[in-house]
Parts: sequence; C-alpha cells; structure tokens
Amino acid sequence: MPKSKGTRSDGPPTIINRKARHDYEILSSHEAGIALQGSEVKSILGGKVNLVGAHCNVVDGELWLVDLDIAPYEQATTKPHERRRKRKLLMHKKEIHSLRRRAEEKGLALIPTKVYFRNGRVKVEVSIARGKKHYDKREAIAKKDQRRELERKEK
Repeated sequence: MPKSKGTRSDGPPTIINRKARHDYEILSSHEAGIALQGSEVKSILGGKVNLVGAHCNVVDGELWLVDLDIAPYEQATTKPHERRRKRKLLMHKKEIHSLRRRAEEKGLALIPTKVYFRNGRVKVEVSIARGKKHYDKREAIAKKDQRRELERKEK
C-alpha cells in the first residue's frame, strides 16, 4: 500500500509507492511535472492519491501517466475529475527520448514512485525499474527481518 508521509507536519504530503519498491528494483529516477486540473491538485494536497498499479508510457514523443488514482475533491464546485484518466507528464524531449530507449530494453518499465510538491507545483518521480523475481522478494524480506531482530537485541 502506498504510504503518505508529510515532508513537514503542516506542509503538503509526499506520497510514496512502497509496493513499487517491493515489486521492482529501481535503477534510476527522474523528476517530471504533471498536467492536472485544479480539483486534482487539491486532492493531492489532501494526500488522496494511490500510486499502486500506475505506470508510464511514451506515445508520440510525449510521456503519459496511466492508472494514477486521484480521489475527487469533495468541495469542488464544478464537475469532478475522472479518477484514473491519463495524465501528461512534463519533461524535456531529450529526457523523454532517453527514458523511452531505456524502457524498451527487455524487462524494464517506467514506474511512478513518488508524488510530491516542490516550489508549489506537483512533481512525480518516474523511475526506470526491473521487475523482481519471487525469490528476490523473499531475500529482501529475510534481510529486513534479520535487521529488525538485531535492532531488538540491541535494545
């Protein structure tokens, strides 16, 4: 499940896709802007975003974010936005081209790993990731359990 953590206790939240870190090995990350409607920004400010299952596609030289779930804003006076519509990500053409080339390699995907605010604007961290095998996930869980046991013994 994605976890919402505030950068400050009173500031806008940073929404992290923890499931992506479990299912994928993150190779590199890039920052992108996102084209949103006003009510979507308010919902993100409230932390009502779900990144699980979201992915990115490059279509006609443009980067699109697919299946990002942004809950409708309750106080919106106009027609509410669609929850899972395609949203355009804003990056330079050269960056998009290099991401597309990397994503076309076998076993790699473009995954959004974080949604956050920077200088009053919503940003998305897009990561190039390789899917983990089932045994890799078990190894990661075992290492985490060992680390927790050591911390308990130290206390």
